[in-house]
Amino acid sequence: MAVYRRLDPARLPKHVAIIMDGNGRWAGKRSLKRFLGHQQGAESVQYVVETASRIGLPWLTLYAFSLENNLRRPRLEVSFLMRLLRSYLSNNVQRMNDNNVRIQYIGRTQELEPEVRERMEWAAEATRHNTGTVLTLALNYGARSELVDAFRALYREVKAGELSLEDLTEQDIQRHLYTAHMPDPDLLVRTSGEMRISNYLLWQIAYSEIFVTDRLWPDFRGIHMLEAIEAYQRRERRFGGLGESTDAADISHEAAGKTLVPR
Repeated sequence: MAVYRRLDPARLPKHVAIIMDGNGRWAGKRSLKRFLGHQQGAESVQYVVETASRIGLPWLTLYAFSLENNLRRPRLEVSFLMRLLRSYLSNNVQRMNDNNVRIQYIGRTQELEPEVRERMEWAAEATRHNTGTVLTLALNYGARSELVDAFRALYREVKAGELSLEDLTEQDIQRHLYTAHMPDPDLLVRTSGEMRISNYLLWQIAYSEIFVTDRLWPDFRGIHMLEAIEAYQRRERRFGGLGESTDAADISHEAAGKTLVPR
């Protein structure tokens, strides 16, 4: 695969997060029912997961079902998505094991139906010994609700005298996020061309590189993730500092050229 040969193995991201968008539009363009778009989108998930495993990507996080989806989508569609999730887990655990993939979840998963949670726990247990890519499904997830949950946990610590507000640090907030055990995403990919974050990993993507493609999620394959990684490798990540290409002499020259305003 040509795009893979162009990648620098030493500069692969450790964590790729994806906003999977466009299932409904994919179906609409083909005059199909929305549920067929969701079904095709589930196929895309496994293609991308297997590619992540083959290139040795440590972490892959997929925005599978948002808190807003649960609250605002028609109940019939939500019910179908939950059946599709159960089916996906049942049918793909063996493929995950074959590819050394471990599955886990983030979000308010305790609010999902018991039969859904049972299947999720079954899949997590069945793959827990795998040591390759960690596939994280964000389910009933919202970044603002994640922060609310983190702040509630911090409040309990303060109330119990285990933490002082004056001593509160970013690390204290970080350790109460759903993703406390994970590195922040290096690369955020959004399909369908929409220029929105959609309440996804708001804290964690503070310095993530963002890649947006017009391709709808059901048409997204592993090669398209590799293309996003290739674009990521062409960028210079500065994390608020100066880039390697910035010459210190240029900075000194610029400062020297400034005139002071007389008092």
